[in-house]
Amino acid sequence: MIYSYSIPSHFCFCRTERRPPGGGRRRLVSEEQEREMVNMIIANNAIRLREIQQWVIEDQQVFRGIDAINISTIDRILRKNRLRMKQAYRVPFERNSDRVKYQRQEYVQGIFEVEGRPVPHEIIFIDEAGFDLTKRRRRGRNIIGQRAIVHVPGQRGGNITMCAAISHRGVLHRHAILGPYNTMLLLTFLDSLRDHIYQLEQREPAQLQQPRDVVIWDNVSFHRAALVCDWFTNNPRFSNIFLPAYSPFLNPIEEFFSAWRWKVYDRGPYIRAHLLQAMEEACLDITVD
Repeated sequence: MIYSYSIPSHFCFCRTERRPPGGGRRRLVSEEQEREMVNMIIANNAIRLREIQQWVIEDQQVFRGIDAINISTIDRILRKNRLRMKQAYRVPFERNSDRVKYQRQEYVQGIFEVEGRPVPHEIIFIDEAGFDLTKRRRRGRNIIGQRAIVHVPGQRGGNITMCAAISHRGVLHRHAILGPYNTMLLLTFLDSLRDHIYQLEQREPAQLQQPRDVVIWDNVSFHRAALVCDWFTNNPRFSNIFLPAYSPFLNPIEEFFSAWRWKVYDRGPYIRAHLLQAMEEACLDITVD
């Protein structure tokens, strides 16, 4: 026997959804208020958690209804938005000013003019960098709860200044002295650089036109000394271009010195003689590429 049933019209089947969990305390800080905290950090990277706390409590327009907030809550919110404590880098106010940007633009235009000259030329980058015995990596690894210890000499041993010149051919000349560089040492370096370039040209095929050498360096005081200007006047084959202020990144020799330093310190020199030897060996490890 077959039975048939009819479903009353007032019954209907529909998909049920789970209700969101309720109860507990309501959210203290909204998403908009969290974004405002993030903007505080972006506007002032050196702001402290207590300063953010005071700002939140006093600002009753954006943070309306928040009369108290814990430091731990603020830290949790910042971590949620991928904000962490980092080393602060000091940047001068003038570094990105309109005046400096205009100087950088003029510098680039000057380089384009040099590259467009029909006379063969070579751009030479010159700079000075300091080396000492106590320079080591600032971070290390060890078991949790124990310090990462690196043994270093008890004394600094004096700063060694290395002056170097590089071009597309690699390191043209280098000279190390104990202490800072000055005008007289720079003149000696320029004379040695000139003689070294002449020696290199004697080994190469003769050119129809005498090449010109353009020295690019920063505008420290002894680079602008009267004796240095006279040296370029007496050596018309050489000319110089000064980098704009606050623009060391425009000089590729900075990358060379950075690589040179770490290759030196990886050798772990502990006395001055070993440091000089490590500097010579590390320089040979850096290829033209």
